[in-house]
Amino acid sequence: MLISTVKKIFGTRNDRELKRMRKVVARINALEEAMQALDDNALRAKTDEFRSRLSEGEKLDQLLPEAFAVVREAGVRALGMRHFDVQLIGGMTLHDGKIAEMRTGEGKTLVATLPAYLNALPDHSVHLVTVNDYLAGRDAAWMGPLYEFLGLTVGVVRSGQSAEEKKAAYGCDVVYGTNNEFGFDYLRDNMAFSMADKSQGKLAFAIVDEVDSILIDEARTPLIISGAVEDSSELYKAINRLIPKLTPEVEEQEGDFTGR
Repeated sequence: MLISTVKKIFGTRNDRELKRMRKVVARINALEEAMQALDDNALRAKTDEFRSRLSEGEKLDQLLPEAFAVVREAGVRALGMRHFDVQLIGGMTLHDGKIAEMRTGEGKTLVATLPAYLNALPDHSVHLVTVNDYLAGRDAAWMGPLYEFLGLTVGVVRSGQSAEEKKAAYGCDVVYGTNNEFGFDYLRDNMAFSMADKSQGKLAFAIVDEVDSILIDEARTPLIISGAVEDSSELYKAINRLIPKLTPEVEEQEGDFTGR
């Protein structure tokens, strides 16, 4: 009963978190008119400004309200789509590394552009993980104009790509792909003999779509790399010719042996 009373007075943890986020939403909304007044070049220049401020020691969380306001305005201009307040809250939740449950029609694909843009500012690739190649390609093509409007590059990783194509895709600011492809590329990078053979680069931030399916259901299936077995026939033949020339070991004393 005491716990119930405390919750009624102070609210649940989620209630308190939403209250905090609504204050940030109010700050983002307050910036909307100023962003609308910027021309395309000035709005695009915000990306370089943010990166400069980061290099001077400003934190991503400090940039968040203004960066989200920039993405919202870019969405209107590049896609004809405006982020609603609930989508801003969803974007903040993802930026915090938490799970955001969004109903069908609430625009989770658009939501992902907010934390993706913000976390791509430090020159680290952001990975957007989808459940299949179709969605990866569709979302990249759909949201790509927004990122490109703000000066970011967009790539897609798919199965069957060459090493050069993979490296080029991973070199982009925002990278779409499936959980399996990201996982297998990670394994391949860990098998590489040199840095030049690796494709993914630094792993900094990822947004996972259908997180329950990918991190619970599909996580039960291991990712296994297989390949052609190296032909060692000549080595086996050489050893086979050597074996008849060996003599049995002769025990001299405990633990010591001689042989030829």
